[in-house]
Amino acid sequence: MKKSIYTGLMLLLVAAIFIGCSSPAASDDEIRIGVNYELSGGVASYGQSSVDGIELAIKQVNEAGGVNGKKIKLVKYDNKSEPAEATTLANKLITQDKVVAILGPATSGSFKSEIPVAEKHKIPVVSGSATADDVTVDDSGLKEYAFRICFNDSYQGTAMANYAIEKLGKTKAVVIMDSSSDYGKGLAENFTKTFEAAGGTIVAQESYVAKDTDFNAILTSIKEKDFDVIYIPGYYEEAGLIIKQARALGIDVPILGADGFDSPDLVKLAGADALNDVYFSNHYSALDPDPAVAQFIEDFKEEYNRDPDAFNALGYDAAMFVVDGIKRAEKLDGESLKKALEETKDFQGVTGTFSIDENHNPVKEIIVIGLENGVQASVEKFGQ
Repeated sequence: MKKSIYTGLMLLLVAAIFIGCSSPAASDDEIRIGVNYELSGGVASYGQSSVDGIELAIKQVNEAGGVNGKKIKLVKYDNKSEPAEATTLANKLITQDKVVAILGPATSGSFKSEIPVAEKHKIPVVSGSATADDVTVDDSGLKEYAFRICFNDSYQGTAMANYAIEKLGKTKAVVIMDSSSDYGKGLAENFTKTFEAAGGTIVAQESYVAKDTDFNAILTSIKEKDFDVIYIPGYYEEAGLIIKQARALGIDVPILGADGFDSPDLVKLAGADALNDVYFSNHYSALDPDPAVAQFIEDFKEEYNRDPDAFNALGYDAAMFVVDGIKRAEKLDGESLKKALEETKDFQGVTGTFSIDENHNPVKEIIVIGLENGVQASVEKFGQ
């Protein structure tokens, strides 16, 4: 009798250990998608906005019945705006949480840091906002499991150079770049190349590094030069202060930027009065007359009680892009999902309709937003 009890207890213990060690994703009624975003740290604004969009998208998908009868479960972690942490979390999401894909990170450096993990385990990773040229393809070739749904820096920098010349009639530019990021360097390089090829002149190129706060030395050095436009390829944290300090010195030429300007904190840093005659490239604007945009705005406001920004929209589209791929994939594994994402044609998103090209980039239009007193006052679709 005692032996039987002992044997039974041992069997129960073995079973408990087996269950405890089994994959937490081994559920027949859910599909796990990883969320690896900057929810704290230097660019938390981008990460949190992206995740808000992702969570709205997945809520809608699940309320509509999920995918093939299965609900989507998000497994969310904060990479603290640190590339090394993004790598660690990607490995955890794939090997422990058993996700079929990872959304994020938002920034190019952190997104690139997780790609080797994705390639090793053959799990697709998708960013809504990693714009560096070498995110999906570099000198070593195509990153087979990396995708993005935003345009890259080459396109962004090229488009804004053409916009400055063709739309604003400007021919003498100063570039003030963030030299500490691939993002800033890529944008500056492509703006300069295109601007000069179109007949413009780069009067001066100045640089700063992330976390700088005093730009008066740079601005004083350019103030007496002959220029008619400034291009600032960088993030809102520094761009807001540069604009504020430039306007305070009486520099009143148009200021151009990129999607890194798109944050509610830009107006807090620069002040509304300084944000006039400011234009930046972006992926989305609430002023877009597309009915899909209007519906998204309505849904987002109902969920969060505020207007959505571009990173909200990009997060939403990134999630829906992956869900669309899951629906079309032959099997629920990384290889099948990768193939489905590669075959995406005419995906209709909030940030535009796009197809995925051979380098895992979307083919889509850019949006140029004009600010008046810190508020989006104009929007124009430009190029493709």
